Amino acid sequence: MEPKTHTPGSDAVNWNESYYFIFFDKINNIGGMSRVGFKPNKPEGMTFLFLFLPDGSVAAFNGYDEGEEYPENLKVNSMQHEPLEDGSWRYTFDGEMVIVEDSTTLPRVRTDPDLIKDMVSVSMDFTFKPINEVYEYSAHMTPESLEIGKKSGDKHWEQIAKINGTLKIQDKEYKIEDCMGQRDHTHGVRDWTGIGNWLYFVVWFNENLAINPAAIVMKDERLGTGGFLFKNGENIPLMEISLKEHKFDKDGVYPVSTVLDLVDAKGEKHILRGKPGNIIPIPFEDEDGNKSILIQTFGTFELDDEKGGYGSYEVLRRMSK
Repeated sequence: MEPKTHTPGSDAVNWNESYYFIFFDKINNIGGMSRVGFKPNKPEGMTFLFLFLPDGSVAAFNGYDEGEEYPENLKVNSMQHEPLEDGSWRYTFDGEMVIVEDSTTLPRVRTDPDLIKDMVSVSMDFTFKPINEVYEYSAHMTPESLEIGKKSGDKHWEQIAKINGTLKIQDKEYKIEDCMGQRDHTHGVRDWTGIGNWLYFVVWFNENLAINPAAIVMKDERLGTGGFLFKNGENIPLMEISLKEHKFDKDGVYPVSTVLDLVDAKGEKHILRGKPGNIIPIPFEDEDGNKSILIQTFGTFELDDEKGGYGSYEVLRRMSK
């Protein structure tokens, strides 16, 4: 496993180290994503946990503290990402979550609590057993992509796993057995409002096939790209990513569909098609009034002739003033 923590630059108040975890259990039709992030030069810790529930509603928790646990423990409030000595991870949560019926309304619940359908107690205890070697983006990126990618972090590690454990929501307990999941780990200065647009897809087909393309889209349409194809136990770098189609709704905010042309390190060409599911929009605004919206959702995907792909469909959309 990569080193757990890294030393921040002393003059970078927004230097950030973050850990991200996602899972989706097709048997129970339930998925989730969590992030713990730390800005030790502030200091600040933040976390969220989103659960996409079988009835189409969404449960959410968001919290901040002063990062007291970091770097010894990757914990903020009730959410902990815990690396274990054998290379596996444990993810635990015990707390209250709000439920909204319409996932797009989630950012408004603080000012409009009538949008909250329910408040529920949630406990989660998952183990993360890796099925591939850790993949680090920057080792396989072009110099131009590395330069474009500076505002999204200096390093980026990914790992796929099988997830087991229990998730209890109020009186309902879900037993999670060998579902697909993934983690990432990044550090550096991340500029949520000044970077332009990005896309980040984590796509699973089965334990022998997955793909993880990512791209930053500049105003002049240049792309900074990275990612890998996991096939039959091997991490294969993605050397070229072209944005063939990237459609948004009539307001130009929420994604509708994406088509990517890909070339891997073996010279094989691929086409990835994706469509998002229920969308959680997370707004960001800096001190100069620049705004962006981070879309968190699970999507459906096709890779070449392979159908049935599923996983995270993340898009950052920079908004005009």
